[in-house]
Amino acid sequence: MGGLLEVMAERGYEGATIVAIAKAAGLRSGLVHYHFETKRAILVALVERLVETVDQRFKSRLQGVDGTPRERLDAWIDAHLALGPDADPDAVAAWIFIGGEAIRQADVRQIYQRAMTSRISGAQQLVRDVLMSEGRSTQKMAELAALLVAAVEGAYQLGATVPDELPSGFAAPYVQRVLRGLIDSEPRVKGG
Repeated sequence: MGGLLEVMAERGYEGATIVAIAKAAGLRSGLVHYHFETKRAILVALVERLVETVDQRFKSRLQGVDGTPRERLDAWIDAHLALGPDADPDAVAAWIFIGGEAIRQADVRQIYQRAMTSRISGAQQLVRDVLMSEGRSTQKMAELAALLVAAVEGAYQLGATVPDELPSGFAAPYVQRVLRGLIDSEPRVKGG
């Protein structure tokens, strides 16, 4: 999968051949073909691996909290944005590259959209849980979740492209504070 990224960086997804991917990965193309029928299958596996990496970070952050909806939401933000020993800048760069290719390539867009749809849905559920647990209106749930995912994707983009321009470790705590403020500004529902 790393071979695909290396070749994509040089030639784009369209120019990535199985032979070039295998060479970049230090493998024989027959071995790559044995495990992956097409380069699209390699890309699908890479996207799944990147998503699983973030999901594992989220699960590990849930292990040290009581599990209130706000703590779960903060853990989700930390899993996506916090620095630490399990941070993976290469995975972030890979995700940004895949997102860029999704703009140009319908094949990649389909894979990327599926992953992002799942990510947005998960964010909506977490935001909804916080709003409901505090007796707040859920009317703006989709907008708040969209803002959250956009902030994550924006932090990834900037972190991968201009890391020296950003204060180290700013993203997770500030996204948490902004979202907390927006959630707190949502009206309480009667009887809540």
